[in-house]
Amino acid sequence: MTSQPTPHSTHPPVKAILFDLDDTLWHLAPTLVKAEAILYDWLNEHIPGVTQRFSNEELRELRMELLPTDPQFQFNVWALRHAALTRACHLTSENKDLVDQAMAVFSVARNAVNPFVDVTPGLTSLSERFALGSVSNGFADLGEIGLASYFQVSIAAHQFGSAKPGAEIFHAACAALDVAPHEAIYVGDDPTLDIQGAQNAGLRAVWMNRFDHTLPDHIVPTASVTNLYELDAWLKRA
Repeated sequence: MTSQPTPHSTHPPVKAILFDLDDTLWHLAPTLVKAEAILYDWLNEHIPGVTQRFSNEELRELRMELLPTDPQFQFNVWALRHAALTRACHLTSENKDLVDQAMAVFSVARNAVNPFVDVTPGLTSLSERFALGSVSNGFADLGEIGLASYFQVSIAAHQFGSAKPGAEIFHAACAALDVAPHEAIYVGDDPTLDIQGAQNAGLRAVWMNRFDHTLPDHIVPTASVTNLYELDAWLKRA
């Protein structure tokens, strides 16, 4: 763990901790690969024209083509995937009415994440001393995943209407927990969305570096940790 100043030495006491989800509480990439494979198998059975025309990679390319066509796609990845599948059905003269079913299949697989081993004990310990919340640009369902009980508020960009690194979504989470931004810390893995975004919104930011990455020189988090045990230890230091 990177050596950092104690959290209470020059700052007001921490009252709340906000968490990013993907790649902070679980590894996203293998979950997405599996979810897209499950969806593709379902499409092959129920909307075969799509899989005859598009490979999984080509469906990703279609999403990227659609990304700049609607402002909401910048923060609503569910809507982007839905639109891409609808477009694929249109291009293959398939039944677009099945897209909702396809997205339901994908969502179930998307939520079949494996939290890192420190997550449940870490959240259990932290929730005894702090108000906890989550702020995510993804569309993971904490209820389906089994972690919702640890969080007093969970804000997802696709429901909120704007995304990190914008300050609004951080401020909304702080308001929901009845804390000022300077009384909260945000824990996340992304240098721009999480660290810069939280700091620009007036929160302290802790970098969750589970994969031994390197931060750009201009981004300086309040602390750096590799798991929730280290986060808990940092917060306990007086």
